[in-house]
Amino acid sequence: MRRLSAITFLAPDYDEAIDWFRHALGFTLIEDTPLEGGKRWVVMAPEVGNGARLVIAKPASELQRARVGDAVGGRVGYFLETDDFARNHASMVARGVRFLESPREMEYGTVAVFVDPWGGKWDLIQVRTRRLADNAPP
Repeated sequence: MRRLSAITFLAPDYDEAIDWFRHALGFTLIEDTPLEGGKRWVVMAPEVGNGARLVIAKPASELQRARVGDAVGGRVGYFLETDDFARNHASMVARGVRFLESPREMEYGTVAVFVDPWGGKWDLIQVRTRRLADNAPP
């Protein structure tokens, strides 16, 4: 295996999700292909060729609709890494992104939790650089 390429993100409406990811988070629309039955193959990413992409999926059942905004049982389910926390945090706040907490310093980096319009929790995080050997057990 080489990398995790995509993660499904449930949203009630394709266009609403595309708009939010573009304008609130600055994501790029990679693909938007019509499929049978009114479905679409919608792929978005923060940067083309850098990290996992989101496949925006419209729920097709009651079970899936119940998971919109709660894909991981109320936990943070998505982690958006930045190389400049202060810049991106300020930009997101200016674009109307709702943070649930003030930025905090943790052992692993600077982080703050925000929510998408459907209630899903995300971390905006700037990870401290560490070598893998530094994390190895003694």
